[in-house]
This record gives sequence, C-alpha cells and structure tokens, in this order.
Amino acid sequence: MPYISLNPTTNQVLQTYTSWDAAHLAGALEQARAAQQAWAQTSLAQRAAVLRDVAIHLRMRRDQYAALITQEMGKLLREARAEVEKCATGCDYYAQHAEVFLAEEIVKTDAAKSYVSYQPLGVVLAVMPWNFPFWQVFRAAVPALMAGNAVVLKHASNVPQCALAIEQIFSASGLPPGLFTTLMIEADQVADAIASPAVQAVTLTGSEAAGRKVAACAGQHLKKCVLELGGSDPFIVLRDADLEFTANLALESRFLNCGQSCIAAKRFIVVPEIADAFVQLFRSKVEALKLGDPTQDDTQIGPMARMDLRATLHRQVSDSIAQGALALTGCQPAERSGVYYQPSILDRVSEKTRAYHEELFGPVAIVIRAASEENALHIANQTRFGLGSSIWSKDVARAEQLATQIQAGCTFINGMVKSDPRLPFGGIKASGFGRELSQQGIREFVNAKTVWIRPVRVSER
Repeated sequence: MPYISLNPTTNQVLQTYTSWDAAHLAGALEQARAAQQAWAQTSLAQRAAVLRDVAIHLRMRRDQYAALITQEMGKLLREARAEVEKCATGCDYYAQHAEVFLAEEIVKTDAAKSYVSYQPLGVVLAVMPWNFPFWQVFRAAVPALMAGNAVVLKHASNVPQCALAIEQIFSASGLPPGLFTTLMIEADQVADAIASPAVQAVTLTGSEAAGRKVAACAGQHLKKCVLELGGSDPFIVLRDADLEFTANLALESRFLNCGQSCIAAKRFIVVPEIADAFVQLFRSKVEALKLGDPTQDDTQIGPMARMDLRATLHRQVSDSIAQGALALTGCQPAERSGVYYQPSILDRVSEKTRAYHEELFGPVAIVIRAASEENALHIANQTRFGLGSSIWSKDVARAEQLATQIQAGCTFINGMVKSDPRLPFGGIKASGFGRELSQQGIREFVNAKTVWIRPVRVSER
C-alpha cells in the first residue's frame, strides 16, 4: 500500500509514496550497519559537531519545517515552530553533555583497574508516531546517534514528508550516509526489521497495542526495547488550588496539539470543595477557544490528524454520554470541512463510562468528581496507564508528599506535564518501560561494559 500524505485542514491529498519491498528494506538495514561500524570509531567531539550543525540547520529553516508539520498533520503553526526549536535544543543539549553522560566510570575492586565503559549497541530501529512528527524522532534519534549508534526510522504513515525531511536534515548537516535512514515500509514489515541481524534494538512511541506487538517481537529475538505508550494523565485539583491559574493551565495542558498528546492532561479529578467553581471556570475558557485554520495566528484549535481518529474519539464520547456522562460543552464533530472536532468537556464521568477507563486522544476533557482528597489519589491510580500526572495546590509541601503516592513516570506540581531534555521521560504500567532523554535516555542504547584489569604481581615485573 502507498504512503499517503493528506492535509487534515482540507482533507486533500498532498503526496503519495510507494512502500518499499523486502529487498529494499534489507539493503537499507545493511547500509545502516556498515555506516554504524565506522561511526562508532569517531570521537564524541566529532559527533557533537554534527549535532550542532543539525541544530543550526533547524533554526535557519524553522518556518519551512513548521509549515510542513502544519500542512501534514494539522498542528497550529506556532506550535509547530516551537516543536522545531525544541528539536534544535535537544541537539545542543546532547552535543554539550554526552561526553559526561558516557564517560568511563572507575569502580574500585580487587583489580588494578576496573571500570564501566559505555559503548554503542549498533543499529536502533525507531518506530515513531505522527502527533509530534519532528520532536518524537529527534528525542529518540539524537541520543542514540550521539552514543555511536545508527538509527533507522519507521515513521507514521500519514507523515511521510516529515520523515523524509528529517533524513535530509541529518544528511545536509554532515551525518554520513546510512546513519539515519527513513524506512518507507508498512506496519506489517516492522517485525522483519526487528528480526534483521542488522538491527540490535528498537524504540517505539505509539499505542498500547503497537507496543505489545513490538515488545513481543523484540523479546522473541532478544533485542533491547524501549516503549513510550499511551497515557490518561490525572490532573488533580485540590481545595486550595489557585483556580484561575489552574484553569488556564488546564486549558493549555488539555488542548495543546488539539489534545493529541500522550502526556496531555486527560482526567481532571476535582475534590468537592472546588468542583463546581473549577468546572464553571474551565468551561468558560473551553467555550472561548477559537477553532479554525492552523496557519492563522488567532486560531487556538486546529484539525485532528485523521478522519479515523476523529471517528474513534466520537464513539468514545457518544458511548460515555449514553453511559451517564454529561456533555457539558462540545462533544460533536465540527460542522466544517476538514478533520475538526469541537473543544469539549465531559462532566460527571464515572467508572461506568468508557471515558473513565480509556485514553481519549483529541480535544475532549473529562471531569471526574472525587469524594475526597484520598479518593482523588485512588482515582488517579485506578488506571492501567502511568505516564504523567499533575497536582494543583498552594500547599507545595503537601502536594509533593501526595506526589509520592501517584503511580506514574512523572508528577508535576502546579505545572503542566512536558518533556525536557534535562529530565528522564517515560512511563510505567501500560504506558511502557525504559526512558528517553537526560542521562538515562542516552544510556538505554549502549552496552554498559565492565572492564577488569588484573593486578601485576611482583614476580611478573
């Protein structure tokens, strides 16, 4: 089947690409393996120089790449510009810090000398999603490349132009041929790529279902795997929260990227003392959002990425309403061309509804009214997901204590969840395993190799 690039603002086809056959895939993987063996012998300084050039390239052509992102997946243009800039920041971060992160660690033992050396694994297959079509790729690829690996990318089928643009960026910035390659393959060819002797590891950002398949295949072939999967992040509003500030951040956290983010706030869990006041304030802000053309500066909500994604979201919303949830605002596809859905709030979501248990990937916030603070924490953990979370309270010490009880890869206090190159990023439970970014991220795809040197005896001198 061909790759189809479609503009979700107009629902018009932009480009069509032919998928690779098995021979083309095998050849690309072998080229990556050969390139990696040479790259592994380069110095960290040489690798850092390439990444700094990538950062320069991204910043010089920021608006060009932002326009491509917006055209291909519907992201607001200003959000797309920020995404490109974040990619450049990630390149600069690893160019600056990788030498420290990968430095040999001396360990005192009975040896004359013993240490841990961090060496590249080889070729890393990156299976990436469409919602942050540049950042997700750079987040995975930059530390892997800096560690001396090669990266082969299987991007989402609806963003092929972004995938090819990223490959061109690395090539134009001096990365040797074959070290970063976009694989134009179908989803059912991913298993063949994982099984290839040329591939040593795989990282995936995507759905829970895709994660299970990739993890099973990687396990079958005994290859390292990192998974960053879905999330249904709790946003817990306590009785002493600054409601105006909290509602403003709730709006941004839920509706950024049209709500299509694994770490978006999705479950707004409110305690009785402030529930009505918060919901009323939040509703007024959601209803004021302007839906429209993502290239226009005053647009606040653009289209969703694909028609099938909108249809899935609406089924979840409709089922939840039928099961007792209250459609407070929106909760319908927008009556206009393109893949638009109204900014929405489902109130009084309970355990009887789909929305309570499933991730809603789009511009729909769900409100769960807790009976108490203790009950709010119970609800926060009553999910198979465990990616991000946030707590909102003026009592920071109390919120920090409560944060230790939330089962998630990260908890933000009085701030929206976001990824940051300086901090490890990833989840637990059905949200995946392993970490990206920071020192932990670059060490996921290296061989932590022990080197032990026997003491020289006096008789041997």
